[in-house]
Amino acid sequence: MTVVVLAVGIAGGLLWRARQARRLTDKDTIVLADFTNTTGDAVFDDTLKQGLRVQLEQSPFLNILSDQRVDEELPLMGHQKSERLTQDLARDLCQRVGSKATLSGSISSLGTHYVIGLNALNCASGDVLGSEQVEADSREHVLKALGESATQMRKKLGESLSSIQRFDAPIEQVTTPSLQALHAYSLGMKNKNANSDAGSIPFFKRAIELDPNFASAYARLGASYSNLWQVTLANENFKKAFELREQVSDRERFFFSFGYEASVIGDYEQAAQTLELWTESFPRDSQPWTSLANINMKTGRWEKAEGKAQRALALDPNYGANYFNLASIYLALGRLEAANDIARQARTKVDIAASVILYWTAFLRQDTGGMQEQINRNTGDPEEEDDLLLYAQSDTEAYRGRLANARNLSLRAVELAQRAYGKEPAAAWQVYAALRESEFGNQKHARAEAEAAMRLAANWKIKAAAALGLARAGDNVGAERLAVQLDKSFPMSTALQGYWLPTIRAAIALNRGNAMKAIELLQSTGPYELGVSSPTELGMMYPVYVRGQAYLMERQGKEAVAEFQKFLDHPGIVLNFPLGALAHLGLARAYTLQGDTAKSRAAYQDFLTLWKDADPDIPVFREAKAEFAKLQ
Repeated sequence: MTVVVLAVGIAGGLLWRARQARRLTDKDTIVLADFTNTTGDAVFDDTLKQGLRVQLEQSPFLNILSDQRVDEELPLMGHQKSERLTQDLARDLCQRVGSKATLSGSISSLGTHYVIGLNALNCASGDVLGSEQVEADSREHVLKALGESATQMRKKLGESLSSIQRFDAPIEQVTTPSLQALHAYSLGMKNKNANSDAGSIPFFKRAIELDPNFASAYARLGASYSNLWQVTLANENFKKAFELREQVSDRERFFFSFGYEASVIGDYEQAAQTLELWTESFPRDSQPWTSLANINMKTGRWEKAEGKAQRALALDPNYGANYFNLASIYLALGRLEAANDIARQARTKVDIAASVILYWTAFLRQDTGGMQEQINRNTGDPEEEDDLLLYAQSDTEAYRGRLANARNLSLRAVELAQRAYGKEPAAAWQVYAALRESEFGNQKHARAEAEAAMRLAANWKIKAAAALGLARAGDNVGAERLAVQLDKSFPMSTALQGYWLPTIRAAIALNRGNAMKAIELLQSTGPYELGVSSPTELGMMYPVYVRGQAYLMERQGKEAVAEFQKFLDHPGIVLNFPLGALAHLGLARAYTLQGDTAKSRAAYQDFLTLWKDADPDIPVFREAKAEFAKLQ
């Protein structure tokens, strides 16, 4: 009797272990093969795979190999990026990247009915991990049947019942009941995953036309516009997605809430809380880590940003923004070699903004040859020029006082951006040129540039920079009018309330001779003044500069020195924005107030050395030379 029980126990244990071996763990990765479609209906070709991916990605347990990673590996296997991922090719890929399983699907017609099959295989052994077959009684019910089949497959792959019950919204609710809309969406995602935001937009727009309640299409369209700096269109779509958030999965709801909080109302602190919750629920999802890094960059929390960006890059090494973020963070922290390495990795993988990071790194090293190497990549075919790199060149010319050259490069950047991306990116370059002109003392030119930028586009970012440019150029009325509008429209915006509006109002107070009021207004900018303040991921440190000017007006030399010294202490934040050069002049004036002629003379010489080839008619340059002459 005892022997029989023991024998049964051993057999049962072996069977249990065999079943467990066939299941996945939350560390295993699945490769999705393309669907085999024998119906003759082309709408099923990409659509069902995209629908299956969205449905499975609701799960915090399953880990689907990204399309970007697939596109990276296929050429290394001797295949084209766009090649269909058959079951055999998926198994080869699975083994190459160290995944555990492949999941393939099929659809065939049976009269007016459709048969959908799913099959999961251990890619090392070929053992079946689970299979499902369901029938849809019409074309309109195919997506619903696919969703139900995917839920059953999740059980067979080892996900707990409690997890499935919590994260299992119906597929037609998570995506759309329209096959045609999902087909357009899948094509949009193909372009987006290939780092082509511009290419994805027509498909997402088509998906929305086919289903005006397709929440995910609005959100992805908003993200594409945001990456192209088209703020107004981005916010319109983020807002619509947020309004439809109740009918989506938990993962999508996090994405919609973050888009609304960070972009539409601009509350970075609330957005960061949403992102932290997102990482807790879906720890292997790279999106919240990318966005957390970006939020910390915007608010000047560079040390915190580093860890988030590293995690994002580890989770998704095929997304260009992860490289750009981490490289920018390393620049801000003064780790030039690390920034250089990340930028060169980006060039071999995605080539997103790698040149401008390498250009900035060379600038900080005073490596003119390295800067020229990146510039040479941007010449030749006008259709392939990079407006970001053009504007970086423009800022360098202005940093050296070569304003005529800077203006020409800015004009080219504006024209190129407008042709390639639209009015809002072009307006960004024009309004930053206005800020530059105002600090150089060209008040009339600054006002003209600011007004021209707002005629191109009048989103809040353009208005905020224009208002500061107008204030620094002496136009209190125009600056105050814009500040009132912005304050009323965006009362929760971290960037406006914590950075731009106090700086604008402080600049107005300086124009009125009230330096103490300016200093008081700028007290609230402390937590954010070292953060990113422009769409180029550049930290201009404007509150610091205006505070330094206020202390000069108050004749508080020691305090002014402390403010201008911050520019010299954080070169990787301000980069080549001309305030970095003008800070030397600010230091010279501050040391003069302290009566320290030696340090004052040295600071003037530093500035005049930077501007040794400067255009002679720049007002601030003439003032600096006259002041230095008095010290001799």
